[in-house]
Amino acid sequence: MWRLLTNRRVLQAAAVMGVLLVVALWPEATEVEVGSVTRGALAVTIDEQGETRVHHRFIVSAPVAGAIERIELEPGNGVEVGKTVIARLHPEPPPLLDARERVEAAAAVEAARTALADASAEEQRARAALELATSELKREQEQFEAGQTTQQSLEARRNLVVSAEESVSAAQYGTATASAELDRARARLTPNRVVATTGQVLEVLAAVDGVVLKRFRESEGVVPAGERLVEIGDPSHVEIVADLPPSDAAKVEPGMRVDVEHWGGDTPLAGWVERVEPTGFTKMSPQGVEEQRVSVIIDFEDDRAAWRAMGDGFRVEVRIAIWEAEDVLRVPTGALFRAGDQWAVYVVRNGRARRVLVELGERTELQVEVRKGLSAGQQVVLNPPDTLTENARVSVRE
Repeated sequence: MWRLLTNRRVLQAAAVMGVLLVVALWPEATEVEVGSVTRGALAVTIDEQGETRVHHRFIVSAPVAGAIERIELEPGNGVEVGKTVIARLHPEPPPLLDARERVEAAAAVEAARTALADASAEEQRARAALELATSELKREQEQFEAGQTTQQSLEARRNLVVSAEESVSAAQYGTATASAELDRARARLTPNRVVATTGQVLEVLAAVDGVVLKRFRESEGVVPAGERLVEIGDPSHVEIVADLPPSDAAKVEPGMRVDVEHWGGDTPLAGWVERVEPTGFTKMSPQGVEEQRVSVIIDFEDDRAAWRAMGDGFRVEVRIAIWEAEDVLRVPTGALFRAGDQWAVYVVRNGRARRVLVELGERTELQVEVRKGLSAGQQVVLNPPDTLTENARVSVRE
């Protein structure tokens, strides 16, 4: 009897020791952070710095050589075409033209007249394009109201009308510039028509409506013919120029949505890509390295009152959406890791990490589109450590 009781106590003690040994050797749970697989909108963007500029610019120069009075206009002052006096000149007596110079002056007049005709034709083409775009927008609006087209197609038509209006304005500025160049060429050919008598004051008038953007000369003095005096522009038409690497510019197309940030307001401004310049150029980076760049021109969609505070040469940040979708399955980028030639994540199930192979689509810095392997609502391990293995116990870090 005593021996049987002793054996039972030995077995109990051995069982307790075995349990304690198993508990001591049981691996501890790995503490991890988790994220959720969700459905929602996803946009792939190209982010770059941009600079605002007045779209229509016109440089007023001295038509003849002479002594110029002090220019009183300040940057920001408004000017009216044909009325505002930009500068007052006391022209030098016009030199006599020899036979060769007269032939050259006559040729310059003919070239300026041809340029004016081309500019006028371009303005007519721009007006015709605007009429066509307006009629197409009207038809698209009727089809949209009848449910035969999409909102996106309607917005594209509206953007084309805005672009056509900008083209008409640019063509008008081109015509004004060509007309001024013709007057200048005629003045050289027949100088006595510009300066009737010695000592006459010549008033240089504004060739377009707008405001003074820059004043190249302020003090009085003697200036040669063609000297730049002021630059005039229309501040109601501001655009953004973003210089992209050619590899990024190749992905950008007119009409793509753009968010304008860090412009001085609390919320981003909406814009769209108007055009991508057809030629590239070399630009020096802040590190002193020459880089190839392509200019992308961006126009605004928001109410002009929202961005009227911006002027010429303001620095902004732009995000060009080269791909976007409203309803995709998304997983945090930090959850992904390589498993051979494939991508994988660790899904948390019943306190354990389960490795799942996934097929990915478009990606951003923070989220990636999942095409196969996961479902909405699943919890995945973020930044999984190298020590984490299949079926390992995990605990969620609060």
